[in-house]
Amino acid sequence: MNTKRLNTKIIRTLVKKEMLDVLRDKKTVLMMLVVPLVLYPLIYIGVMQVMAFISSNMETQNYKIVVEAQDEGALLSKLAEAKTQNKQNTQKEATEKKATEKEADDAPSYEITIVDAASISDYETALNEEEIDAYISGQMQEGKMQYDVYYLSSETNSAYAADLVMDILDELREDMTRQKLTDEGMNVQAILEPISYEKQDTASSEQSLGSIMGSILPFMLVVSLLIGTMYPAIDTTAGERERGTLETILTLPVTNRQLILSKFITVAAIGVVSALLNILSMGAIAVYMYKLMDLQTEVAALDLAKFVPAILVCVLAVFAFSLFISAITMCVTSFAKSYKEANNYITPLMLVVMFVGYVGFIPNLELTQTMAMVPVANICLLIKNIMVFKIDYGAIAVVLLSNVAYAIVAILFLSKIYDSEAILFSDGKAGLQLFERRENLKKGGVPTVSDVWFVVALTLLLVLYAGSILQVRFGLAGVLGTQMIILLVPLFMVVYTKRDIRQTYGFRGTGAVGYLGAVLLIAGLFLVNIVISTGLMKLLPDSVENVETTFSGILGGNALTALIVIAAAPAVCEELLFRGVILHSLKAKYRVSTAIIITAALFGVFHMSLVKFIPTGLLGLALCIVVWWTDSIYPAMLMHFINNAVSVAVMYYPEQVGKILPVLNKNTLSVVDVLCLCAAGALLMGIGGALLRKVKTYAQPHAKCEKPYA
Repeated sequence: MNTKRLNTKIIRTLVKKEMLDVLRDKKTVLMMLVVPLVLYPLIYIGVMQVMAFISSNMETQNYKIVVEAQDEGALLSKLAEAKTQNKQNTQKEATEKKATEKEADDAPSYEITIVDAASISDYETALNEEEIDAYISGQMQEGKMQYDVYYLSSETNSAYAADLVMDILDELREDMTRQKLTDEGMNVQAILEPISYEKQDTASSEQSLGSIMGSILPFMLVVSLLIGTMYPAIDTTAGERERGTLETILTLPVTNRQLILSKFITVAAIGVVSALLNILSMGAIAVYMYKLMDLQTEVAALDLAKFVPAILVCVLAVFAFSLFISAITMCVTSFAKSYKEANNYITPLMLVVMFVGYVGFIPNLELTQTMAMVPVANICLLIKNIMVFKIDYGAIAVVLLSNVAYAIVAILFLSKIYDSEAILFSDGKAGLQLFERRENLKKGGVPTVSDVWFVVALTLLLVLYAGSILQVRFGLAGVLGTQMIILLVPLFMVVYTKRDIRQTYGFRGTGAVGYLGAVLLIAGLFLVNIVISTGLMKLLPDSVENVETTFSGILGGNALTALIVIAAAPAVCEELLFRGVILHSLKAKYRVSTAIIITAALFGVFHMSLVKFIPTGLLGLALCIVVWWTDSIYPAMLMHFINNAVSVAVMYYPEQVGKILPVLNKNTLSVVDVLCLCAAGALLMGIGGALLRKVKTYAQPHAKCEKPYA
């Protein structure tokens, strides 16, 4: 009991110390207080004023228009009428508002100047040189007048003038239609307006305001929470290293868990305070908008008490998300050695969070049980639903619990970081060497982690853009081109930085037992993945449809060509990247388990499909373990080839494969099917793993001889 109290007291003391250190940083106070309380209102007022100025400016411009039409002056008359009518309307509006005579004269009204067509030699030149804003030509075609309006969409005045002319032409067409019907003695009203209609909005004023806030508030909260936690996270991790105080703190009579927990509580608390201030600020802006609308248009009364449950749920969501984003931010900044480096590391995280946060603006995107598990997106969709009074207690529970669970996992990972001296006190050899002069680099070893992350990001971008274009245009040949990108980009980095190719890629032989174990392991995993994939297909039907569409677009040729491109090429190229460059580089710096998990997760993400993430991630995990046990990349290549080859066989020979594995023809698996597949898969994986563990005893001495970096 005394120990527990002592631990609590220590944590409180550490939190107080961390809080004082963080609040001394002006950047933290600025982002926590000034941004939500001062900057947001100023931004809103500034935007409103700019929009009002632009609108007023456009309505008071003098638009120069050229009309060259064979319509006996009909359009010119209509333009003059529109100009006169516009002036009368603005004066009437000013009078109704009890404006003074001077204010009536100054009321917004645009001017239209008709420019003589004879004075314009070339209308395109005149438009480009802004001598005129619009040029209208008109001539009779098949018994009716055809008008063409020429303008420059790149010039605001010209675009606005074109819109004015189009509105006037609509009125002219309606007037001429009415006149013709009248001349024929017909009932104009009955013919042109046989029905009447208008929209009746049944949404309450609270729902209307909630819909607006539900699109804006989630994104602003997510970004503000990230910004609010960013600077304290940097200060408590990279800041301490840069100041040289981390070593002193680690010598104190406290455990690493207590130290990490105190830092985490500090960062999360500041993030929560920042987010709550943002809620208050944006709530005040929303009330101001409502009051402004009420004064101008007399909107329906607003019952703010109806938003109390939504606000309470938002606060809970903010607390849960603050735990998650604080832990993630600290994990990222813990790898940095300085403020500058930490800011560089945090930028990709910020971009990802902002990108995912945009889901709140996507219409008709529902908070399903699946989306409730997606970080960042689940919070945005939850707040969006709550603001329009859509309450699903099950989804709320999943969102809150998942964020807390993700935070716990991140904290556990953070504790691993603080338990690793190689990470906390690295000597700088893990920096980016790809941009160093080649003659300054030493030979041997594996690539640095920084080089690997850079190459992974570059490869992913090239695959997304160049690879997608190649696959759409060339089909299977494009897939092969994508695999060449995956192979050659990392290979260039390895060669340029003078890394040991054999050590980096794991080019070592292994015995027949290793290959047999790998075959049995992939066979068992394939059976288990059938169960997992079938379940995911039911949960994510849209993702399955996208995958099928993608494959149907690239399939072609004969089965042998597909086997080479879809099975053999990825088995070589993807393995050399993931189980070669990435795994061996991460393993040289981190624990083996950490390196394996990161590599497997990257492999799952690399295939960019929700329905394929878990099966592909499990495959990547198995491949990493095989490389670790055998100390060779060749068994992993064989496993990868077999896995993809089965998929090719299913695509080209579904009937024959269905006779061998009837379960592949089923859209739904029975309980017996699931149990049989899992049992057979577990048995095969167990036998394969036992064989591979025997190989590990022979491969381990070679692994110990590896040097992390040259």
